[in-house]
Amino acid sequence: MNRLGMLLAIAIQFFVCFVVHADEPKPTIHLVGDSTMADKPKLELPERGWGQLFREFVLPSANIENHAVNGRSTKSFIDEGRWQKVADRIKPGDWVIFQFGHNDEKELDPTRFTRPHKEYSDNLRQFLREARAGGATPVLATPVARRKWLDGKLVPTHGDYPAAMRKIAYEEAVPLLELMRRTAEIESQLGEAKSKQLHLWFSPGEHPELPQGLADDTHYSEFGARRVAKLAVEEIQRLKLPLAKHLRTPSDQ
Repeated sequence: MNRLGMLLAIAIQFFVCFVVHADEPKPTIHLVGDSTMADKPKLELPERGWGQLFREFVLPSANIENHAVNGRSTKSFIDEGRWQKVADRIKPGDWVIFQFGHNDEKELDPTRFTRPHKEYSDNLRQFLREARAGGATPVLATPVARRKWLDGKLVPTHGDYPAAMRKIAYEEAVPLLELMRRTAEIESQLGEAKSKQLHLWFSPGEHPELPQGLADDTHYSEFGARRVAKLAVEEIQRLKLPLAKHLRTPSDQ
């Protein structure tokens, strides 16, 4: 083959590779969880979910779909058919991040309550099994910490649910984002007073949409949601997951 033929062959090979790569679908990052992760459509209100701010860190090489919904547990998310809708959208190469626990704890609500080492664990296994069946890589995230202080110390509120999730992650060889421990660290570092900035604390008349004020130690302000979104990115990078290549490093913000 002469020089012109070789150059032509190389050019054709490059073109074919470019076209094939260009036709490859972008992976989608699916977020599945509760209100602390969910998008908040009423932007005039101060509440944000960390999944809502996670979008800021997703590069154009991936898509993101936030399926998290206020008030849902592993049980209600499945029973209401919400998980099936997500499972039907999953394609090979996608990622699914699951964060539940806040509402699974509600013992007085039979539509949401699950026992940590029984139904909660069984539901997590179902999520993992069906995400993998769709060709996606599942990731578990322990429930974010609540702001509950007692005698000058932040106290845990999630009982055995984080431990149950860690056990499932180990047994199923699934990546685990330690959001509970990381968020608890931030709450503790800020201290009892300043940690209110992470959440929804407003005096009467302080916010035009909250004339009666608000004291919410579970849900996040924009400041708090962004901090948690950064933690999620840092956890993904710490684990060296291939997903990290689709995320912007928090220090770049």
